[in-house]
Amino acid sequence: MLVEDSLVVRTLLSHIIARDPRLELAGAAASGEEALAAIDTVRPDVISMDIRLPGIDGLETTRRIMAERPTPIVVVADAVEDSSLRISMNALRAGALSVVEKPVATTHAGYDAVSGQICTQLRIMAAVPVIRRRPIGAEWVARPAGTPARSPAAGPVPQAPPSVLAIAASTGGPPALAKVLGALPRDFPLPVLLVQHMGGAFMEGFANWLDGVVPMSVGLARDGGSAEPGRVHVAPGDRHLELGAGGRLRITDAPPVGGQKPAATVLFSSVARHAGPRGLGVLLTGMGEDGALGLLDMRRAGAATVAEHESTAVVYGMPAAAVRLEAAIAVLPLDRVAAHLSRLVQPEPPL
Repeated sequence: MLVEDSLVVRTLLSHIIARDPRLELAGAAASGEEALAAIDTVRPDVISMDIRLPGIDGLETTRRIMAERPTPIVVVADAVEDSSLRISMNALRAGALSVVEKPVATTHAGYDAVSGQICTQLRIMAAVPVIRRRPIGAEWVARPAGTPARSPAAGPVPQAPPSVLAIAASTGGPPALAKVLGALPRDFPLPVLLVQHMGGAFMEGFANWLDGVVPMSVGLARDGGSAEPGRVHVAPGDRHLELGAGGRLRITDAPPVGGQKPAATVLFSSVARHAGPRGLGVLLTGMGEDGALGLLDMRRAGAATVAEHESTAVVYGMPAAAVRLEAAIAVLPLDRVAAHLSRLVQPEPPL
């Protein structure tokens, strides 16, 4: 189902969907109110959600859908408007699964790439079984059916004091990252290197949004910059982020790894090489297997490693792959990750 107030964009999106034989347009709404009224009748597998809507905006529409009839939602947003980007990030926090760039005219040079990405995201997200979930403070969570659960485990504490935290996520990542990093203090003593799978056009907006919701300062990582303690360095769009020698950051244009760029495995493996047992690695919710092999590299180097537990993962793909490889020393629900990191950074003195 399309939710889009602009007739021009709605027509364009309808055309894009009609070109993909794996998609069928079940309905269209020009406002949040129309979407909420129609959803029980249309019963869509996935929703394409505009953010700037008359009346109830896309953020509030997303909140209500996820509370009343959870359905996979893909936000289609203008990547160049700061206010639209912020609303889009908050929609991800409210339950939308991903955000993609709004299409422009068919004559635009990037039209085919943007339309292809929209269709890909709609097809993938339609298969994610979102459900409401309240006990741990999240209204919704999803996981592929048949994925076995694993009990949380704290695991042993590595002996070397950590010097850098690497954290990565994909689908469902923005709210998960906000929850973990938001529970860490402003003066957190380690630099934080972060990979989030998201369209390149949205990465600066994502970093700005995260900067406004967590205590630490957040910004895009710069090639050759220093990994500063108490700062979150976000991988820029369509570039890999690595930890280099001497605590310097490296931004590279190497090919995708596992289909991802930036790739969590690239980041984690670089931390394994240059920080060894003084690394901390955290792999959160996400589709696919990116990060699992890199987290294994970190564990083999003696680092402390954490994977999100199935009970809180929006999509238990990336963490599940790490668990299968025994790459994670600790497998923890989201609300316990920050406390575990704090314990590793500032362990309690022996009695």
